[in-house]
Amino acid sequence: MGRHGWNSGALRWRLTALLGVGVAALALVVTLLNTLPGDSSSNAGTTRDGDKVHGTPVVPSGTPKPEVGWGFTHTQYSADEGSSAATERVEGLLKGKGLPQIQHIMGWGSDNPEPVKGRYDFEDMDRRIDFIRKSGGTPVVTLCCAPDWMKGGKAGAGNTDWSQQALETAPDRAHYKDFAALAATVAKRYPDVRHFVVWNEFKGFWNNSEARWDYEGYTQLYNLVYKALKNVDKDIMVGGPYLVMDSVDPRSDDASKTFKGPWGAMDQRILDAFDYWNKNKAGADFVVVDGSSYTNDDELLPDEFGATDKLTAVGKWVRAQTRDLPLWWAEYYVEPADGNDDRKGWSETRRVAVQASGMIAMVKGGASSGFYWNPEDEKGSGCAGCMWTPTSAADGGKPLAMYDLISRFSQEFPPGTGYRTVSVAADDVPNVRVLATDKAVLVVNTLDRSISAKVDGKRFEMQAYGVKWLRR
Repeated sequence: MGRHGWNSGALRWRLTALLGVGVAALALVVTLLNTLPGDSSSNAGTTRDGDKVHGTPVVPSGTPKPEVGWGFTHTQYSADEGSSAATERVEGLLKGKGLPQIQHIMGWGSDNPEPVKGRYDFEDMDRRIDFIRKSGGTPVVTLCCAPDWMKGGKAGAGNTDWSQQALETAPDRAHYKDFAALAATVAKRYPDVRHFVVWNEFKGFWNNSEARWDYEGYTQLYNLVYKALKNVDKDIMVGGPYLVMDSVDPRSDDASKTFKGPWGAMDQRILDAFDYWNKNKAGADFVVVDGSSYTNDDELLPDEFGATDKLTAVGKWVRAQTRDLPLWWAEYYVEPADGNDDRKGWSETRRVAVQASGMIAMVKGGASSGFYWNPEDEKGSGCAGCMWTPTSAADGGKPLAMYDLISRFSQEFPPGTGYRTVSVAADDVPNVRVLATDKAVLVVNTLDRSISAKVDGKRFEMQAYGVKWLRR
């Protein structure tokens, strides 16, 4: 049910992609040596002290704030691996920017953290956290997904089922407490991580028999994790439910009768799930949603820029339901994907312009934090929508247009920003999207042609799908 599908947030095929034949053979020998006769649960590469503090974290003083600002999510490939010159180049790009960065505990670049109950493998997670620390980012952890033994699968370091179906399976109810214990272990290992998101997109929480979300099951898991994290440190910030805020054709049987707009109608089943979590949660320091501007049928209504108004409407609705809890967008999408879950059909200028429009729309809906799902490629020269070039080669890690947008947006519009209304010439109102503070103005040209725009009393030229920053 994931909005981003699986390819963009896929697992790491460790034995296929990373290990040579010789290393694989050595791993097999180690596995055999660590597996007793009759025991199918290998402990190879694991340790019992998963909660031992990793590295030398710098824990911020004082109580953390629930907002973290605008950043990105690490996916299957990221800048923690590759050429040292390239990875250091990305670290240098991010240094001083303070961009918040999300890492999941399993999948999306991280191996099974607890392949056997009480035995841990945080090698990949450690490396990602190390990268976030070195690049000066604010670390955020998404507590998804669950080890196989928690969901009816086979325990063992070599037994992880990395298929999409398996990884998107929720823990069995009998293992909710085990998952909460794993969450607490992660919090103890990385004490500088002050913000945790519980699960991802309700994966595995679909109730087939009733054709609705199993919001009771998710909320039970959420509450156990919330309490476990607060027991580690009461100041840890916890949020959910990370629901995909799907919209549908207004004629759909699942369409909300009251929550709709030119962009479509909200899926009532999503609203029901959100309502249950909101009324029955043990607590929340911030609220997390996810979604796209387009409908479930990939329709951009009335067009790609007008469709982003949905993000504003969803934000206002969520804030009203939660009595203005700080709002995060854990993921957001403005360009429909193809059958391979790739978003490569638009030019980069169009992609960045619609992305900027979407971010403006989220702010206008009350969001203070948002995370771009960074689709970094493992290698190659082209990387549609990526923030930097692939880091596999020494000349990689160079900034791309999406990095420029997100880093500048984060700098100009941090949490607590006071926004201002600026003048826009009457003939430009239909063609531009604008977001302004006392110091800066972001202007987006929504047309596939150049224009001469007048905003905030200034006249300037804009290229087709241009994105321009003005100083005030």
